[in-house]
Amino acid sequence: MSKHRQDWAPLLSALQERGASAAAMGGDERIARQHARGRLTARERIAALVDEGSFREYGLLAGGHHPQGQPAVAADGLVGGVARLDGRSVVLLVEDFTVQGGSIGHPNAAKRARLVRLALETKRPLLLLLDGAGERASNQAERYPHAPGDLQLLADIQGRVPVVALVLGMSAGHGALAAMFADLIIMHRDSALFSAGPPLVKAAMGIETTAAELGSAQVHTRESGVAHLCCDTEPECFESARRFLAYVCDNTPADTDASAGPAHRNETLLDIIPPDVSRPYDMRKVLGEVVDNGSLLEVQADYGRTLITAFARIGGQRCLIVANQPTVEAGAITRPAAEKACYFIELAHRFQLPLVALVDNPGVMPGPAAERSGVLRVAGNMFRAQRHYRGRKVVVTLRKAFGFGSSVMGMNPWDRQTVSLALPGVSLGGVPALGAAAATGASATDAAALQERQTGAWAGADSMAFDRIIDPRDLREELRQALLG
Repeated sequence: MSKHRQDWAPLLSALQERGASAAAMGGDERIARQHARGRLTARERIAALVDEGSFREYGLLAGGHHPQGQPAVAADGLVGGVARLDGRSVVLLVEDFTVQGGSIGHPNAAKRARLVRLALETKRPLLLLLDGAGERASNQAERYPHAPGDLQLLADIQGRVPVVALVLGMSAGHGALAAMFADLIIMHRDSALFSAGPPLVKAAMGIETTAAELGSAQVHTRESGVAHLCCDTEPECFESARRFLAYVCDNTPADTDASAGPAHRNETLLDIIPPDVSRPYDMRKVLGEVVDNGSLLEVQADYGRTLITAFARIGGQRCLIVANQPTVEAGAITRPAAEKACYFIELAHRFQLPLVALVDNPGVMPGPAAERSGVLRVAGNMFRAQRHYRGRKVVVTLRKAFGFGSSVMGMNPWDRQTVSLALPGVSLGGVPALGAAAATGASATDAAALQERQTGAWAGADSMAFDRIIDPRDLREELRQALLG
């Protein structure tokens, strides 16, 4: 053996030992506990999510050389690096619950800042896999040396590269705050997300509570609107993340059977959509007929249920769909519905996703409860979002569109639509005819006359409020052609 090789031997041995110790995470016992909870470890999650053999770890030895001689902390509770996901280069930041509950020490914080900065500088999507307890208690005894911190950098990165947060366990404090900067938040059904956990709530407020009561996936996808998707299993969470990134990252059409097929009329739509505006129908059935098979990814289905937001492909072309849901309160614009529409329209603007609006609503929700909810302000925000949207916007008025409810959906003439379409039986106006008659004291004869004037697309076509009046059976083909340009 040469002299140089002899000199290298102890260094390489130390490198191997330190790397193996860090890769062992919290050890066999804690790994077994993680599995007993029905959860994967941080490294198992990475292996299940990314392309095989593509992960390159950054910061493996962080936490392994404490300046005051404290015991090493495996990767300081955070596994991170770069990988490929469906061939796309991404940055990963994965909390390791088996190491001190996934809490954040100073090396962990430095690694977070490095990884977020890396995503920003290299324009890679960033995935946050959260399962941790927030700031480590021991941080209070040490100076915080890293600035800017990852939350500052996450605020900088928003809208510049896609960020996806997957909440796979209990995520509290700093980690939970990091999720708020993500474009999409996906929660496992048994996970929880909160600023402070039950012990802190008890200490600060004297309230006994549970993690589920504070921030379960059901709370955040149905009540608070904080999270966008709830999945039953970790593989389903990973698949949802993959599908989302395919919509916000890919600018080229997908190679799908649906995009290659010849144009054809869809007779089923005549059975789904009733011309009578007083009769409800399920907009999801319409979407099932017009989007490519298997391409629909609905987000926040249980929040703001009068409106549907979904990613999809039509003829291979990616798009964001915002559609009123007539089966729920006639599709009226409520505060939660406007909030989620506003969020996703702004997301479509940031990532240059074409926008498809399917309009069928009686206006902004009226009544004392709606007014107290602040629906007017949020509807105004929704109007501003769609007005500021720059991209290929396709608006289809299916049946009814009254008052500001039509405006927030982008139906106003010359509102930067690529094309404005309507079915022949649409009913339009400042307010529904019967409501207008009651408000003004009009006679039954006058009310009937007003209702007749509101019915039909002919006046809108005459004034160029609509570019094309179409047969319902041609809806998919019209959307396909509009998205192709």
